[in-house]
Amino acid sequence: MVELLKAGTSAPDFEALDHDGNKVKLSSFKGKPVVLYFYPKDDTPGCTAEACNFRDNTELFEKKGIKVIGVSTDTVSSHKKFYNKYGLTFTLVSDSDKKISESYGTLNGSTDKRVTYIIDRSGKIAYVYEKVSPKEQGTEILSKLQELKLA
Repeated sequence: MVELLKAGTSAPDFEALDHDGNKVKLSSFKGKPVVLYFYPKDDTPGCTAEACNFRDNTELFEKKGIKVIGVSTDTVSSHKKFYNKYGLTFTLVSDSDKKISESYGTLNGSTDKRVTYIIDRSGKIAYVYEKVSPKEQGTEILSKLQELKLA
């Protein structure tokens, strides 16, 4: 099994399709902090709670210039349904070929482990959340971003 990436390492770049079928490239956000969160499956209780907590904190993330990207091995169409059903306000990226998950060490069988990476303005991993509380994740991340002086 591949290990999770550690703080201080460069975040692997990727290009993938978002919930609308648009290409998203991680390196295009260089210069701003990125919250890259991996989750197991669209529209399941824990994943929905986590996504909704990020959604509920969107204004604070945007005010601070922080990009939030959710990643799972679900398809673009699954992401689109999930995005619309819960009125999500941030990017969901489809990793159906599992290349992003493999490069970040989050793959757990055929789905992702629930892991969040905070990536600094230079593209380095500033913090890794291995024990994620889905209902409080967005709030916890905002606090950690402040502590790391990224917000």
